[in-house]
Amino acid sequence: MRTRPRIGAMAPMDAKHSPMDNARMNTFINSRFCTRFGLTTPVALAPMALASGGALASACARAGALGLVGGGYGDLAWTQREYTLALQAAETGRIGCGFITWKLDEDASALDWVLDHAPEHRPRAVMLSFGDARRYGARIAASGAALICQIQRMEQAPQAVEAGATVIVAQGAEAGGHGMNALHGRATMTFVPELADWLSAHAPDTLLLAAGGIADGRTLAAAMVLGADGALVGSRLWATAESLAPQGAKELAVRTDGDGTARSPVFDILRRKNWPAPYDFRAIRNPLHRVWEERIDTLRSDPAAARDAYDAAVLAGDFTAAHVTVGEGVGLVRDLPTVAALIARMDRGARARLG
Repeated sequence: MRTRPRIGAMAPMDAKHSPMDNARMNTFINSRFCTRFGLTTPVALAPMALASGGALASACARAGALGLVGGGYGDLAWTQREYTLALQAAETGRIGCGFITWKLDEDASALDWVLDHAPEHRPRAVMLSFGDARRYGARIAASGAALICQIQRMEQAPQAVEAGATVIVAQGAEAGGHGMNALHGRATMTFVPELADWLSAHAPDTLLLAAGGIADGRTLAAAMVLGADGALVGSRLWATAESLAPQGAKELAVRTDGDGTARSPVFDILRRKNWPAPYDFRAIRNPLHRVWEERIDTLRSDPAAARDAYDAAVLAGDFTAAHVTVGEGVGLVRDLPTVAALIARMDRGARARLG
């Protein structure tokens, strides 16, 4: 059985990092995640497609978190530009990249490009979500990168371990963007401790991150108490100055509470994204979403007019129809700070609650 590190225990000093970084490591939770990746706060940036660009990933890395560029659907040109920007902006050893696994099955050129870098420029970690990571595990391990696998149900855990995951992310259905639908999804509150117990018994060296609703120091502390080694943070880091999300979308998120999101296939249909079951998409429940959320079959059968309305809204920056990708944690988003200010705030809040 795995014994979780006790709060307040001293972490080993790391010569690669500054005395200030090492001091912060030793005053925070002795998280295995921090120790493994040389972090000062046990947080990883969710690799959100088209939002987690090089500026956001590098800002997270400089703030002491793991910065994962959102390779998403595997667009090669976008990944090349943003991953290069992240490396140029943050020579911290805390930069990685994330991809949608089922899209890699169609075209893995962006993953190949990232892993084909010289050793000093290869990602510290590669995160794969929504599919079977086993076909990529050996290649990622050979590159020296750690494999992070995001899962949504207990039945997926053995497959992630078999793939060679260094870290497993337990994604609750509260999370923004893609995740398990309402029929199959789990709540972060119960999924994390159940998976922590399973890992203790079956893969005690595998680290665990919580995802879904982690948006401040309280929720980060809660994730640690539930048995996680840290947290994957999406919506809260999406709503920062360095995020590539449109400014109008961020401002709407600040005005939206936790009741204001919904999980459905509506925006995948409107965006022509052919996601496999049982995954769908959580975003702000705006007027266009409300028109179609109870008429999914009708929308699937004749989406042309709705897609025209959606496309026009995206061009106009009109978020009554264009999607805003956030989860239930949006109710804890009340400003649009810099990443440095936000990570420091989460760090202080979590440490204050954990003692």
